This record gives sequence, C-alpha cells and structure tokens, in this order.
Amino acid sequence: MARPRAKPGAGAGVSLRGSIAFRLAVGYGLLLAASMATLSAIVYFGTVGVFEHSIDSKIMSVEARLADAWTSDGRRGLVREIDAQLHDLIDTDTEVVGVVDAQGHVLAGNLGRWYGDLPPSGELGFGQMQRNGTPVSVRLIATRLDDGSRLVVGRDLIELDAIRSVVERALLVSAAMSIVLAFFGAQIFRSRLEARIGRIRRTTARIAAGELSSRIVVMGNDEFARLGDDINRMLDRIEALMEGVRHVSNSIAHDLRTPLSRVRSRLDRALQVSADPHALVADARLAIEDIDSVISLFDKLLQIAALESGVRAGTFEKLDLAAIAHDMTELYEAAAEEQGVLLRFAGRPTTIRGDRDLLASALASLIDNAIKYGRNGGRVDVDVGMVDGAPVLTVRDYGSGVPVEDMDKITRRFYRVDQSRHLPGNGLGLSIVTAITQLHEGTLALRRADPGFEASMVFPQP
Repeated sequence: MARPRAKPGAGAGVSLRGSIAFRLAVGYGLLLAASMATLSAIVYFGTVGVFEHSIDSKIMSVEARLADAWTSDGRRGLVREIDAQLHDLIDTDTEVVGVVDAQGHVLAGNLGRWYGDLPPSGELGFGQMQRNGTPVSVRLIATRLDDGSRLVVGRDLIELDAIRSVVERALLVSAAMSIVLAFFGAQIFRSRLEARIGRIRRTTARIAAGELSSRIVVMGNDEFARLGDDINRMLDRIEALMEGVRHVSNSIAHDLRTPLSRVRSRLDRALQVSADPHALVADARLAIEDIDSVISLFDKLLQIAALESGVRAGTFEKLDLAAIAHDMTELYEAAAEEQGVLLRFAGRPTTIRGDRDLLASALASLIDNAIKYGRNGGRVDVDVGMVDGAPVLTVRDYGSGVPVEDMDKITRRFYRVDQSRHLPGNGLGLSIVTAITQLHEGTLALRRADPGFEASMVFPQP
C-alpha cells in the first residue's frame, strides 16, 4: 500500500525529532557537552593528580632517608631523625611520621589513633587517622624494620581534600554553565539553520505555485550560499527551458495552422459539385505539398530529438573535415550562382571523428542559410582549419548580419529574426546544427562579422 505524500511546503507535517535542524542542534549540544566533560577531566586530573604525585614523592623521599638512619644507627638514630623531621618547620601541620611495634603501639613520632590495618609493607595506601581529636584522611607507607616494628611515613590529606573540593566545585559550576550555554547555543544554531532552510523552502513553494521568476536570496559564501547559487542556476535553466517549450508550442501551432488551413480550404473546394476537374488536380497537388511540409517539420523535430539523445554517436569514424566541406561547397555552387552569390572554399586536410552524413547535413544548413540571408553581400566563404589545436569549420556571409538582440536566440527552435520572416523556412536549421555539433562534443560559435555573419563549428582536439 502506497504511503501518502505530504503536500509540498507543508512544514507542519515535520515532527520535531524528524527535523534535521533539531538533530544537528542535539548533536552540537552533545558534542559541546562531551568536549567540556573531557576538558574538565583534564583540568581535574591535571591539578589534583599533580598534588597527589607531589605528596607521594615527598613521602617516599622521607621514608628513604629514615630507612637509611635505621640502617646506619639503628633505633636510636631513627628516633633522632624522626624528631628532627618533625621539628624542621617544613610541612609540620600535615606530615605523619613514627614507629609502631608489632602490637601497634606508637614508639616514636606523631602518629595518632589509626583506624583499620596499615597497608602492606612498602606499599603506598590511603587510610583514616585521628589527629588532634579529628579523623583525617592520610596517605602513607608502612615499612617493616628488622626488629618487627614498622616505620610509618605519611601526609595528612586535609589540604589536598580542600584543593579537590575547590576544583570539584569549580568544575560543577563550569559544567552547569556549559550545559546552559550548550542548550542556548544549540537553540541559536537550530534557529539559524531553520531560518536558512526556511528561506529556501518558501522560495521553492512560490515556484511550485507558479512564480518561476522567484529566486533564493544568497547571503555570504557558506554551504547554504553555494546551494542557493546552484538552485538559482537550476531555476534559470528550468525557466529558460519552459520559455523554450512555450515558444516551440506557439511556433508549432503557428507553422501548422497555415498549411492545414490551406489544405482544408482546398478540400472544401473539392467537395463543391461545380468544381473544375483541372482545379481539383491542382488543389490536390498543392494540398500534398502542404502536408509534405508538415511532415518535413516533424521529421526535423524528430531529428533534433534523436541527435540530443546521442543515438548516432556509435557510428563515428575518422573523417577528413576539409573533404566534406569541399564536396558540400561544390554541391551548392549552382544554387549560389542562381542567387548571384560567389561560394568559395579554403582549407587543408583536417581529421576528426564523426558521422559523415550528419556533418554534411549541418554544413548544408549553414551554407543554405548563408546564401539565403547573406545574398546581398555577394559572397560566402567556407573555411576549414585549426585554431589553438582544435579543428574548426567556418561559414561566413557578407550580408546584413543578425541584430545584436537576436544573437543569443537564433539557435532556439523555430526562432526567426524579423527581417527573415518573409523567406521560406521554419527556424530549425541552427537548432539542428547545434545538436549535431554537440553530438560531436563540439560547440557552435556564432558572431557578428563586419560585415555579415559567421558560424563556426569548433570540434575537440584530436
């Protein structure tokens, strides 16, 4: 069963969770939160961790010195060194130093009441100790001596706990601020994104309603601006194609109406009882000619469609463009002489890949147009050569030329300049030439000469 499609421009049908702006905003918020969490962890471990490492280093340094005193002077030397350590006025409020016997009785130092067991010998550990009537956290090491007693060296962690508390509060405040900033930042990000997308959607809605001239307002040079440029170029092309379709439709209707009207009037005369038999034959012959012109018109349209689809590209072979131009020039010499036009050819052998019949047809259209529209100039030149390494076939007449305002329109189907409407033709010649040139991956270059008009088929470099 087919799913119903939402109406174009119906923004109300898009759920919040289905909105790409919402998903991007949530992703932005989560990324910011993760970044702040990572930064907070780095700050926390970079501060508290440094202090912990400093405390461990001091503990190990004092333990090593007292162990040396035990080794050198025994119990007396150790007690003397402990007493000196406690009265050196350095870290007096936080250091914990002493000796306990096997039963846990304090033999020397400032050890308070210990909660729980001491850590294994030679290992740093954490514990709780009573100092000045207050339980405190302690970081310490307990080294077993030769007589069974244990040397205890440690540090009161009250300062570290205070620092940790300050850091944690600061991080909690920063985390709360980060969440707030992430939320409002995500909302701003979402609103701006929806605004940019909304402008595009409103423009496309107007276009869907028939305003083909509407365009997206482009601001800046970001991805949305480039997307807007691309859409505007696409709309320009669509508008041009729609205008071309309207022009073609009007032209077909105009070009078909006249011959069909003539055919109808002649058939109407043929139905009259008093019609002259000789007149009937003449009318039938003229009607056939009008029908043939209509068939020729549709044949040309079908030819353009076939060329634009590229169905003949598979028949390409190596050809001498100059030889084709020379043959077509000789073919049209007689027709040119009848119009009082001197048709001249100049060129040298030039190899391209293409279809001989199509190239001959395109050249025939160019020569025929040059003779027809430029005969008052008295001369038509056909030239084949290389320009910047590319093969070029040029046909130039020396007539009145094409008005400037019509130069970009004359390759449209059925388009004819005002000064040539009295001449036979239907405005499809240059459209066919353009299609043939594009099929050969070339370009048709048209320019106003002084005097006359010049058309050049420029092919890709061999």
